[in-house]
Amino acid sequence: MQIKNLSLTFGPQEIFHNIDLTINEKEKVGIVGVNGAGKTTFFKVILGYIQPDSGEIKFNNNSRIGWLPQVINDEVPSMKISTFEFLVTARPIEKLNLELQNVYNEIAEETILENQNMLFKKADKIQKKLEYWEYNTANTELQKIINGLKITDEMLEKNLNELSGGQKSKIAFARLLYSKPEILLLDEPTNHLDPETKNFVTQFLKNYKGSIYVISHDIDFLNEIVTKILFLDKRTKKMELYDGNYDKFIKLHEEYETAILKEAENQEKEIKRLQEIINKYKTSSGKRKRMAQDREKKLEKLLENKIEIAPKEKSANIKMEITRESSNYPIIVHNLFFKYDKKSLNNIINNLSFEVHKGEKFLIIGENGVGKSTLLKLIIGQLQPDSGVIEFGNKTDIGYYAQEHELLDNQKTILENFSDINLSQRQIRSALGRFLFYGDDVFKKISILSPGERSRVALAKLSLQGSNLLILDEPTNHLDPETQAIIAETFKTFEGTMLVVSHNPEFIEHLGVERLILLPEGKIVWYNKNIIEHFYKLNTNEIIKKR
Repeated sequence: MQIKNLSLTFGPQEIFHNIDLTINEKEKVGIVGVNGAGKTTFFKVILGYIQPDSGEIKFNNNSRIGWLPQVINDEVPSMKISTFEFLVTARPIEKLNLELQNVYNEIAEETILENQNMLFKKADKIQKKLEYWEYNTANTELQKIINGLKITDEMLEKNLNELSGGQKSKIAFARLLYSKPEILLLDEPTNHLDPETKNFVTQFLKNYKGSIYVISHDIDFLNEIVTKILFLDKRTKKMELYDGNYDKFIKLHEEYETAILKEAENQEKEIKRLQEIINKYKTSSGKRKRMAQDREKKLEKLLENKIEIAPKEKSANIKMEITRESSNYPIIVHNLFFKYDKKSLNNIINNLSFEVHKGEKFLIIGENGVGKSTLLKLIIGQLQPDSGVIEFGNKTDIGYYAQEHELLDNQKTILENFSDINLSQRQIRSALGRFLFYGDDVFKKISILSPGERSRVALAKLSLQGSNLLILDEPTNHLDPETQAIIAETFKTFEGTMLVVSHNPEFIEHLGVERLILLPEGKIVWYNKNIIEHFYKLNTNEIIKKR
């Protein structure tokens, strides 16, 4: 990848400033930076969805680029073809085999030697394409991806237009991996993945032969995958390339920041010293005047190359307070049953019962597809159970954080999304400022925000509701590590009750979870780090055997 003189602005906001950079082929590059630094925008410039103000990004000719967006919208079309057919056609093997057969038929009928030679060359080109697509082992490769991403036979038999949003995300990822592009662009690929599936994806990408550019807030994943880190500095609007994984980048970047700060301090001292000499002798004559003139030249040169220290990026200042205390049992669930397909014999939620105590941090855990988000939607009333009862205490005030920010209106501005909050505009804007939305930021439409910025909007709205029962569905997704740590500390000291779905072990450990319920079986156990680690490592040996 070659980046030449790249600059980009959105209105008055500068995203990139005059960037020049070269990255070698087949590197595995982690793209990091705070929320709003332009990581997803960078991908959209690469793909041609956004045109820069100046400059360009170039790859080698004929390099195919595959993209996994952070949020799947229309990337998987709602077509009336089977999911399996959609996956298989990611490699044009059937089409190429047909072309090859047609060419051989032409060769058999051709009598002119020169034409035969031309047809043999054409056949050779098709054969090389088939070899690139690994036509002999393609079925095995596809089956490995299907198994690794836990795509069920039931999903494969469905038409694309019958899939849920989460299923479409999984299918989009599978098709992308199977399509074998020379360049992979991955935006938060481990979001929503259970540990077993994440382990498969990690190993798959480690062995991938092409170039990988990955945006991720999952530090362990980056440390496993990447060979370089591309840091997007929101303060300077520049990009810096570091060798090594994320941990090495943090060490080198901190050393660089410390060194440049020290150099800037020494430079300021020298500027002050030279200025004092100039002021003292500029009205003198003879040697002293010439010394002042010499120092003026040195000062002018020093000021031309003065190091400008960019201001530190501000951190979110999150507060979660309750309006009133709840009763002793904010929520009790009795014998809950639910299934989406009422004709199916299999329940997603099957005879589930539990109660949560006031002030408790209660974790809902399980692999993808076992009904964690479904359970939360039943609790908040977005879905209705087939049978069973969900009871709330008479003082229960519910606040819900949706995994994909479904409660935000993308066509409205940030400020307009707070119209149902009974506070003055000044109070709302003050709260938004604590979540790093200042000035005219509040007039931006939700649709143009990065997923990380949308997460902060959703958290800001949650913070103003005064709820004493928080229902949180993957609250750390899309957030940079610093903000993840801040919200973990905030929720740890929250005085109300929490039901949490999360795949983030560090967040779970820091939160102070007391009990957890394992789905689909509905077993409730006391929190223990060893239990969490055991669950996250479950079936790992089986994965290795399958490979």
